[in-house]
Amino acid sequence: MVLSDRDIKTKLREKVIVLNPEPLPDQISSFSIDLHLSHEFYVFEYSKMPFLDPMNKHTEMPVRKISVQQNERFILQPGAFVIGSTVEHMELPDDIVGRLEGRSSLGRLGIVIHSTAPHFDPGFRGQLTLELGNIGSMPVALYPNMRICAISFEQLSSPAEVPYYKKRVLSILINRAQLLAKLPMTLHKQ
Repeated sequence: MVLSDRDIKTKLREKVIVLNPEPLPDQISSFSIDLHLSHEFYVFEYSKMPFLDPMNKHTEMPVRKISVQQNERFILQPGAFVIGSTVEHMELPDDIVGRLEGRSSLGRLGIVIHSTAPHFDPGFRGQLTLELGNIGSMPVALYPNMRICAISFEQLSSPAEVPYYKKRVLSILINRAQLLAKLPMTLHKQ
C-alpha cells in the first residue's frame, strides 16, 4: 500500500520515517516528498579504463569528485552519466520501502535520476544515491539544492527479516566518499 500525504506526515511527525532536514509543507504532495540535489557529483573518468567489467568483483570505479558551490551550476552533457545524491538523509523503518522517481519537469529535458535502483530497502539509512543521466540532446544545468526527485513510501505486509542496516555491506557504507570511489561493481545495487 502506497502511503498518502496524511500517512507520510504522521510517519514524519512520529519519527517512523526520518528525513533530515525535515521537509517543508510544500515538498509533500499527495503521495510523495520532493527531495533536493546535493552539491557533490562523481564523474566517471572513461579514459582511465578501456571498459568496466561487472563480473570482476575487484574493479574499482574510476571516478572524480566534483563539488559545486551554492551559486554555481553543474552541466550534465547529453549522454553523460554521473553519480549524485540528495541533500536529505533518510531513515526508514523495517516495514517501509521507499521508491524514488524523477520529476516530470526534468524528465522533459532528458534528465533521469536512476537507471536501475529506484527502491530503497526497509531499514535504509543515509543520503539517497542518484544515478543521473542526460538522455536528451541538449546540455542541462543542475543546481545544488534544486528539487531533483520525489520519494514515495510503501508499507510492507510485515517487517523485513534482514533490513538494509543488517546487511553485510554496512561496513563499506560507513564512509560514503570511499564507497563511491572504490566500490566494486557488484555492490552498486541498492
